[in-house]
Amino acid sequence: MQRTVVTINSNGRQAASFIRVAAALGWQVRAQMKDLDGIVAQELAELDNVTVYIGRLEDTKFLDNLFKSAQCAFINTTHWGDEVAIGRSLADAAKRAGIQHYIYSSMPDHSVFGHNWRSLPLWSPKFTVEQYIRQIGLPATFVYCGIYHNNFTGLDFPLFRMQHQYDGSFEWQAPFHPDQPLPWLDSEHDVGPAIFQLFKEGPRKWNGKRVPLAFAMMTPKEVCRAFSRGLRRPVCYKRGPIVIHVPTPTGYREHLSALEYTLGEKGAPYFGPDIEPACPKVALELWEGNRSMEEYAQEVFPVEEAANGMTWMEEVETPRREIEIDFEQINC
Repeated sequence: MQRTVVTINSNGRQAASFIRVAAALGWQVRAQMKDLDGIVAQELAELDNVTVYIGRLEDTKFLDNLFKSAQCAFINTTHWGDEVAIGRSLADAAKRAGIQHYIYSSMPDHSVFGHNWRSLPLWSPKFTVEQYIRQIGLPATFVYCGIYHNNFTGLDFPLFRMQHQYDGSFEWQAPFHPDQPLPWLDSEHDVGPAIFQLFKEGPRKWNGKRVPLAFAMMTPKEVCRAFSRGLRRPVCYKRGPIVIHVPTPTGYREHLSALEYTLGEKGAPYFGPDIEPACPKVALELWEGNRSMEEYAQEVFPVEEAANGMTWMEEVETPRREIEIDFEQINC
């Protein structure tokens, strides 16, 4: 069935992944963006079946026009602006338009679980919006996305820096316990097909449900082993504090501090204790063609690194390559 679907912040990883899938399968996509700056925005604007709507999410008239006569929507709000106010306005506009299935990308508020866990400032507003969507009776499904494979970078960014070492190996330092299971997905490759399947199965099956989108539960040590196999070089995990060497907005610093305490020191489940046990079963039932961490490390990470100006992949082969390394047994 051909449908018209609304997306917002459409050049972000989640929305762009879905738009590529929906447009390729013949759905009409209304893709809201602030502007057409950037290669992703230009790419999406040139796709068949995609109509770009340039406008501000604070504009009620713009939202009414965006949702008018559409059947469904995939909404991922961001912390730019008043996320709660924007999230409520979007839900109100969708209800006025009679949207039949509203998929909202939410995240947990860890403080509601007790245990002296702190809420994460960039996640808890999404949970507040989720509660509002439930209150107004909009037919909705709530997806919780795991950690993006694509977060890893050789750039000097906090939390997911994969730091290149002098001997050609890599080191990832983060506050997570080395044996703490964490949920993972490749946002660009796997969000789109999973969301599309939720729409196909519809609100009769998924209305009101929380769906954890994570295709693997892996500890930091397992992640590094997967990277080792993909890159064919040692990758080690080091548990340590989040190090910030670049200018970082205050809100994100607060988020990282809460993450370090709640997920690192306290070892709280990433999604909270209610839906994390469903990982990765639910996601794999929606989409079996997911990209694994090892595949990401082998096929995508070097390309993204090269785009960021890194040159380690061009280094001359070193004698260590002549030695048979059991990458499963690397213990850092």
